[in-house]
Amino acid sequence: MLPEERAQLLTLARIAVKAAASGEPPPNIPPGELFLKQCGAFVTLKRNGRLRGCIGHFTGLGSLGETIRAMAREAAIGDPRFIPVAAEEVKDITIEISVLSPMERIRPKDVVPGIHGLYVRKGSRGGTLLPQVAREEGWDRQTFLEHTCLKAGLSPDAWLDPDTEILSYTAEVIND
Repeated sequence: MLPEERAQLLTLARIAVKAAASGEPPPNIPPGELFLKQCGAFVTLKRNGRLRGCIGHFTGLGSLGETIRAMAREAAIGDPRFIPVAAEEVKDITIEISVLSPMERIRPKDVVPGIHGLYVRKGSRGGTLLPQVAREEGWDRQTFLEHTCLKAGLSPDAWLDPDTEILSYTAEVIND
């Protein structure tokens, strides 16, 4: 993705966060092919280096523009782990967008921490960790698999169970 395209996506996300925090309607999606792409994305918000919200969709909500607008809004006011972002906080929020590749099955031995994001599911439980989480935490393959299982509400060794499905994806990460 070109630098100007990355900047356009970050601008859309920032305007959506600001609108959500101010109780305003979501912004219009700018015209252009970039915003029409079909793929999933996550929007991560941080304040002072600490997670403030993170919401995403694996396959997207129609277009990349619609997905980023909706996920930025949800990360700001809809992540149940956090109180909604207040309008006065927006200036201190950093935004990270992860544009996702399609998911595919992966064997545990083929997982590369920092390259692959993981989605683990078994029965009605499922959870994901983005590729950059393993890199930021300095996790090896096994630790990454264990933490993804924990995020799914499973035991840390659930990745060893043949009934547990392990899917991977990559992400183009865009930071402001």
